Amino acid sequence: MRHAAHTALRVAQLIETDGPGGAEHVVAELARALQAGGADTTVFLPARGEGWLARQLEGSGASTESFSIDRPVAPEVVRSLAQTFRERRITIAHSHEFSMAVYGAWAARLAGIPHVITMHGGRYYAGKLRRRLALRSAVALSSGTVGVSTSVTQALSHDLRMRRSRLLMIPNGVRYERPSSITLREELGLGADARLVVAIGNLYAVKGHQYLIDALDLLSERHPTLHVAIAGRGDLEEPLRARARAYRLTQRVHLLGLRPDVPALMAAADVFVLPSLSEGLPLALLEAMFAGRTIVATDVGDVGVALERGGAGVLVPPGDAGALAAALGAVLDDPDRARRLSVAAAARAAAEYDISRMVTRYVNVYRQHLPALEPAALSAWTPDSTGARTT
Repeated sequence: MRHAAHTALRVAQLIETDGPGGAEHVVAELARALQAGGADTTVFLPARGEGWLARQLEGSGASTESFSIDRPVAPEVVRSLAQTFRERRITIAHSHEFSMAVYGAWAARLAGIPHVITMHGGRYYAGKLRRRLALRSAVALSSGTVGVSTSVTQALSHDLRMRRSRLLMIPNGVRYERPSSITLREELGLGADARLVVAIGNLYAVKGHQYLIDALDLLSERHPTLHVAIAGRGDLEEPLRARARAYRLTQRVHLLGLRPDVPALMAAADVFVLPSLSEGLPLALLEAMFAGRTIVATDVGDVGVALERGGAGVLVPPGDAGALAAALGAVLDDPDRARRLSVAAAARAAAEYDISRMVTRYVNVYRQHLPALEPAALSAWTPDSTGARTT
């Protein structure tokens, strides 16, 4: 791959979706941090998307470009992206998830610049051979391929029949901001003696919210003031409401919809619950850790790694409402243990999952493949001695 002479770090971030999901949050945080550190950042977004990600970038200095993929195979998109890379003198392209990994890899190849892929956990590619072959080709064309968790990286290795040593693992990071006001309990009309469990995640079956409502039913008599609030949107809103009605828990199950005030929701919670059936390394978990919440979570993906195998939160098997109820009841009944877990979670988050560590690790990946870049262009970031890890 040829490298043009560059004097500044100009990064293209590419993603095919722009709703309020985990991958989109990572792109927004990475773009903002790179821009603040002196890089020139352009985020490539779908032309007919929701506009959420573009709104997150307002005021950051990062610019946006749009693209349209109107059919399964669209070589004109590759040519258009490559042309824009040249016009903007992009130094390195960084694509997120399957579609842009494929299109971005070929466009970067045409433009003569290095390309990095990050896979966040979706396995859309795994179901069909042609998708697996397309992603494998994109990985071969790219300078580095990153999974956000051990489980995501292992799945890539398995699905693409690729040695793990060819893949990197960079954990997600978050930027924690203390809320200016905490109003959720008042909003829900909770009394002073009410206990509140909060879950955050889109309302899809894989997020396991149905098991959380089942667990509340199991705890309802022993904890008559216990409430569950779930922030997110999705296809299961009405089925979840119906489940709550069937248990006569309508007044104690609160579906909040999409909420921008996640730190305030966390601060209002007695316990944060992650009941997912599958995850990589969810941002909501990291936000709960930074907020110093007591956490009960299913042992999926890298959740157990983040929670130090139970040292910073309680782990339960996925899809087991009884185990979830027992774990919730245990921390609600033992305030001292709950407090120890919350302190450990906050310390773990600060040590491992701050946004600056994630950004530095990605910049170190960029650094390895930008020999023509002036050292000053990367001086805003101190090299992380651990770097990106192979798995």
